Amino acid sequence: MARILIAEDEPEMAMGLKDNLQFEGYEALVALDGEQAIALAESERPDLILLDIMMPKVDGLEVCRRIRKTGSLVPIVMLTAKSQEIDIVRGLEAGADDYVAKPFGVRELLARIKVALRHAGATPAMSKALKIGSAEVDFAKGRVTRGAELFSLGYFEIEILKMLVEHAEQPVERNDLLDTIWGLEASPTNRTVDNHIVSLRRKIEQDSKNPRHILTVHSIGYKFVP
Repeated sequence: MARILIAEDEPEMAMGLKDNLQFEGYEALVALDGEQAIALAESERPDLILLDIMMPKVDGLEVCRRIRKTGSLVPIVMLTAKSQEIDIVRGLEAGADDYVAKPFGVRELLARIKVALRHAGATPAMSKALKIGSAEVDFAKGRVTRGAELFSLGYFEIEILKMLVEHAEQPVERNDLLDTIWGLEASPTNRTVDNHIVSLRRKIEQDSKNPRHILTVHSIGYKFVP
């Protein structure tokens, strides 16, 4: 039975999520502020964390950063009421694996949880470090080193990058990325891929606004250039 930590400061929302997860057979824990979320993540070692961005005491972005600094690779799905994509990208940059924007349907959230849990124990086939420009990607440890900076990679970022690298110099369609990595059950959209690409570029590219390695192929998708 997977254990899921719900970090949500609205008690009614938190209890509603807990009831739904328990009905599906999960064990659910609740944290109503960021400090409690960090403490429970360390003491209870959940299998997945649902993390609201707008948390009191310590916000969700900082909670995510602190958890990743411990070396934990626990899947983190951000819950956000903010529709601006910059806030979504900040969550991915902080080390979140995926996100669901409020208001969301319970079926969609459960599907995202199942996908994240299914992939959590997967061992990246591409285990060696990969040099991309000034960045060094360690697939096994889920991190990028660029100069003195160290970034965490979420599972979906790793899978997108692996798929692009495996098809180097060739365009990869957004729909292929969505179907292969998320699957239709999770109800992903094209913006799901685009937001992960923005986060990847900020971690890997020297100039994320003028990328040299992860390029957009208009009306199709993306391609990787070594």
